[in-house]
Amino acid sequence: MTSLVGSEWGPLAALAGEWEGDQGIDIAFGNVEGSMITTPYREKITLKPFGPVDNGSQHLYGLDYRMAAWRTAVEEENPFHTEVGYWLWDAELGHVMRSFMVPRGQTLIAGGETTVDATSYTMRAEQGSTSYGILSNPYLIKAANTTLYEVAITLYPDGSWGYDEKTVITHGRVTEPVIHTDRNVLRRAADA
Repeated sequence: MTSLVGSEWGPLAALAGEWEGDQGIDIAFGNVEGSMITTPYREKITLKPFGPVDNGSQHLYGLDYRMAAWRTAVEEENPFHTEVGYWLWDAELGHVMRSFMVPRGQTLIAGGETTVDATSYTMRAEQGSTSYGILSNPYLIKAANTTLYEVAITLYPDGSWGYDEKTVITHGRVTEPVIHTDRNVLRRAADA
């Protein structure tokens, strides 16, 4: 097993590797249904270590990130959701960051303060922020505008980890903001 624990990757060290989880729950607005729906899913995540990345005096260590999710209630060859990006650790600032893009034409960078040995931390992004923010294509801004993203990460004693995500969306079909949530627990499939 590749061990990055106690290394320059800080709280991200334990996440390096390939992961699978089949207990995912997605609660989101269903465009066909016109209401909130619950979708069980399974996913695969790959987090490969790299670094350092030097920005002048800033030194980042990161994990190259790839994720794909499939609905468990139906047989589907292609995932219904994918993400690509990076998870980053800035030891000097004590910030953990997650930057990713989804193929709907949306990208974000979320971040938060934590400690090198943290077993739980939260990252957040807000629309309009110049540091931890959200960008969407013109169609999404009108139809389903993401205004807030927050994810809480928890490392468990058995070596698994989980996330609980909340995305706030101003949806063109409803008057109140939509609270889209995702959560899953991931178990190691392979080392980094």
